Amino acid sequence: MPVHTQNAENAKAAESAQQRKFVYDFSEGNKDLKDLLGGKGANLAEMTNLGLPVPPGFTITTEACKAYLASGEAPSALRDEVGSHLAALEGKMGKKLGQADDPLLVSVRSGAKFSMPGMMDTVLNIGLSDASVEGLAAQAGDERFAWDSYRRLIQMFGDTVLGIDGELFADALETAKNSRGVTTDVDLTADDLRGLVEEFKGIVVRETGREFPQEPREQMDLAIRAVFDSWNGDRAKLYRRQERIPHDLGTAVNVCSMVFGNLGPDSGTGVAFTRDPASGQQGVYGDYLQNAQGEDVVAGIRNTVPLAELEQLDKKSYDELMQIMETLETHYRDLCDIEFTIERGKLWMLQTRVGKRTAAAAFRIATQLVDQGLIDEPEALKRVTGGQLAQLMFPRFDNGAKGEQIGWGIAASPGAAVGKAVFDSYTAIKWSRSGEKVILIRRETNPDDLDGMIAAEGILTSRGGKTSHAAVVARGMGKTCVCGAEELEVDTKRRRLTAPGGAVIDEGDTVSIDGSTGKVYAGEVPVVPSPVVEYFEGRMHAGADDADELVKAVHRIMAYADRVRRLRVRANADNAEDASRARRFGAQGIGLCRTEHMFLGERRELVERLILADTEVERKEALGALLPLQKDDFVELFEAMDGLPVTVRLLDPPLHEFLPDITELSVRVALAESRREPHENELRLLQAVHRLHEQNPMLGLRGVRLGLVIPGLFTMQVRAIAEAAAERIGAKGDPRAEIMIPLVGTVQELEIVREEAEQVIAAVEREHGVELTLALGTMIELPRAALTAGQIAECADFFSFGTNDLTQTVWGFSRDDVEASFFTAYLEKGIFGVSPFETIDKDGVGKLVRDAAAAGRASRPGLKLGVCGEHGGDPDSVHFFHEAGLDYVSCSPFRIPVARLEAGRAAAAGDG
Repeated sequence: MPVHTQNAENAKAAESAQQRKFVYDFSEGNKDLKDLLGGKGANLAEMTNLGLPVPPGFTITTEACKAYLASGEAPSALRDEVGSHLAALEGKMGKKLGQADDPLLVSVRSGAKFSMPGMMDTVLNIGLSDASVEGLAAQAGDERFAWDSYRRLIQMFGDTVLGIDGELFADALETAKNSRGVTTDVDLTADDLRGLVEEFKGIVVRETGREFPQEPREQMDLAIRAVFDSWNGDRAKLYRRQERIPHDLGTAVNVCSMVFGNLGPDSGTGVAFTRDPASGQQGVYGDYLQNAQGEDVVAGIRNTVPLAELEQLDKKSYDELMQIMETLETHYRDLCDIEFTIERGKLWMLQTRVGKRTAAAAFRIATQLVDQGLIDEPEALKRVTGGQLAQLMFPRFDNGAKGEQIGWGIAASPGAAVGKAVFDSYTAIKWSRSGEKVILIRRETNPDDLDGMIAAEGILTSRGGKTSHAAVVARGMGKTCVCGAEELEVDTKRRRLTAPGGAVIDEGDTVSIDGSTGKVYAGEVPVVPSPVVEYFEGRMHAGADDADELVKAVHRIMAYADRVRRLRVRANADNAEDASRARRFGAQGIGLCRTEHMFLGERRELVERLILADTEVERKEALGALLPLQKDDFVELFEAMDGLPVTVRLLDPPLHEFLPDITELSVRVALAESRREPHENELRLLQAVHRLHEQNPMLGLRGVRLGLVIPGLFTMQVRAIAEAAAERIGAKGDPRAEIMIPLVGTVQELEIVREEAEQVIAAVEREHGVELTLALGTMIELPRAALTAGQIAECADFFSFGTNDLTQTVWGFSRDDVEASFFTAYLEKGIFGVSPFETIDKDGVGKLVRDAAAAGRASRPGLKLGVCGEHGGDPDSVHFFHEAGLDYVSCSPFRIPVARLEAGRAAAAGDG
């Protein structure tokens, strides 16, 4: 773009920015404005509209954040808008920000559209200073409270706004507690805290070269800027990549008048769920902490009490909270996650959102809400995901197994996790990359532990509850987590965990954690299949009275998904055993039978003889030996899938997979020559291998090329398929074979193979006296095939998109190499949001799929279209294939339920 044009664009954008409204009072928004106000701001506005007790405040929009991130400066209009809303807030509260005698204090909190727990910045108690702290103490009648609030401000501000290492403040606080001989910060006196404030201010000066800012508006403006900046912090970017949240959304900033939970025993703070986020059961779930501010709960610094105990501590606030929880769940028609503070007996609502939940809870809650009439079946289907279903299919610990239980914590995120104990994120990442399974053990986690949490099989903490950072993040990622195992002593410096009975787990020792019960075991505990897998395999009947409630929920949602989905789901299966299991899992046929997998082991020698044959006699002998073996394979496969389509891909190995290793063979020949031993056969074999050797076998003599170069290879396979089908018909079976020619790049290749195949099929029909209906089609796995799909369709009964190879050839990637070499860097740098081998690249590979599908059907109406790469079992990719108009997806047997569910979700969402 020319410079003058770019300048004009920037000027236009700047002018547009000045015309936008950047600040909204809580009374101006609603829950549907998440794009503009972020999730937190939109929900604070919604609660305000519902008449719930929300402290007054205002929200700075995501548009302001995006403008700031684009230019490095906040829009010029923003300061005045903030000033205007701050003045209105001061008028409403009857006090000014940071005034000396009775100061208004505010919190500055992030709030993106999608929940990112702990990933961005928050600062509480903005407005406190050397001048106003005494006024706050006098106004509250509590000197200790005022100095505790001030030390919290300096600690949070220093860490999040000024970039000071948070450990410096934490160590100073720990030293102060040790010197007083106390274990919690609530035991520190006002004098202790006054001294701690001076020490914290000294840390600020030493680390930044400037005094802690005393002017309240400067504190607020710097905090707002810090929240904007935190959108692009390393941990926030990593979390967005992990959760596939777009990077261009920006965050809103919520400025809210402070209410205080640290004013004594009649005050406190807590987090509540309208249902158990781990199990989905209805009841009273959450954590409460007396005489504390909100960050104390989620940080897991002090262990909380169960929310139910609030009824004894403050019956009035408890009853009001229960009523509000019911109001919110009915209004949002979903599990709600609520943050609240009680200030001297007065309940305040600080946040609500649709709560993160485990996979099991998602299915249970969805069906419960249908039964309660709050949502319908289509909505219930949208509330669960294929990723959650996949989590439910993982094994769990064997209840009958005897493991050495060493502790018991809070069951925060279910699953069975076994691995080597590690005590910091760096080790977790390092060992995981070396192939080790690890359990990350910490006193409590914080956002800096995110990398290690991702790398670990599970997380174990000795502090915190179901709403701690570890619990919330683990549930969001589907990781097993046990929190608050306070009887276990975690020593991160000595890298050791010590249990009350004296058992010791050193780094590298195996530990097992059960996120469903909270139990912690030394050593490895055996696992058993998931009841959900047993249900899919037919070993558990969902209609039985004693069936697991989760299985019943899964059954109901899967039944609805199957009723509404348009996409059929097939399996990638190469033998009768896999085919039978796939059928139990709900497969509607086989979309890919890879015949090269039938030539492993002892049969490999026969293929080697065929490829290296010098004479027609040798070739026919090899083919004659292979034919009955192939036919028997297909008979078993057609029997297992009787009445359902079976797509058989003709031989498609890279040639080197069936040739002797050239280095090993060269050594054998050289040794024989040096010893003057006979080696004519080895020498002849070596010469043949040299002749067929390829620098890049994946792009060499394979697929249809192999079938054209080696006479009789494909016709032998076609005959085996046809004879197997004829035998099954004779046995009153219903074989529905489809023959697929791989790696076609031009219609002429397909024409030649098809003509030969039709001659073989006709011959088998005559020999067996049967009529065979065998479809002949091709894989679309080369860009040229996709680009000439209209021509190829004239000779094909069906297309099956081989998205694994198509991704390799479109990108120029060798999957086996690049995933181990530079994919990690590409993911970390944000070049990929997710590997293109995991989820289909819609803009590149996906465009070829769309265009080829359209061209194929334009040339041959009614052309059957499927996909047989592993993308066929990826949730996001299934939605794409539905929208692109394909007829079926095919995937590994274990992923069939996931594909079925996602195909139903795509239909319910109206994709395409």
